[in-house]
Amino acid sequence: MNIDFVARLQSVLTRIRNAERRFQRPQDSVRLLAVSKTQPAAAIAAIAAAGQHCFGENYLQEALDKIIELKALSLEWHFIGPIQANKTRGIAEHFAWVHSVDRLKIAERLNAQRPDTLPPLNVCLEVNIDRESSKHGLDESEIAEVAQAVTALPRLRLRGLMAIPAFASDFDSQRRSFARLREQRDRLNVQGLTLDTLSMGMSDDLEAAIAEDATLVRVGTALFGPRT
Repeated sequence: MNIDFVARLQSVLTRIRNAERRFQRPQDSVRLLAVSKTQPAAAIAAIAAAGQHCFGENYLQEALDKIIELKALSLEWHFIGPIQANKTRGIAEHFAWVHSVDRLKIAERLNAQRPDTLPPLNVCLEVNIDRESSKHGLDESEIAEVAQAVTALPRLRLRGLMAIPAFASDFDSQRRSFARLREQRDRLNVQGLTLDTLSMGMSDDLEAAIAEDATLVRVGTALFGPRT
């Protein structure tokens, strides 16, 4: 494996810290989630050795194999892919975070299947912020009702919102989608919730996401290279 993961990780972290300064965000207020789907355990171990702790996976069985193989590294695992109802037990038992809760039924199953020996599962509601038919997520009109119901589930901790906006190549268009998600977070907090997480921004648009208050950016390509 002839990839300089140290250099790639430092490059991404530099982009994040520069964006924090540019948009007057507190230093270290944005966390990096390394999106490791389809990547071998060896690549994850290499980036972990360079200092990265949090990794995001989309496919349950692939993720479970890597979680077992890399158990000694004590990594923090985030599930970020679409969730089928028959996969919730494995997610509830092995992940610290779930970013892609897109309906109450899934939250209820995760809550029921989260082991009592583990802390509450951190969850984000996925929002289809640009109403794309090809993407999962709640409509903006559904967020408040689902959020209030999820906060009542004792084995879950509702942390915030997640979105994957429609592709946009220009910075202002990217910001507009992220701004709508931030506004939804702010509305929920005015209603009495205490959400602290906006999971938004990837390799091509993380600066625009940070400008609109992202707290966690999900980066794969810039760290691991294009997926094969």
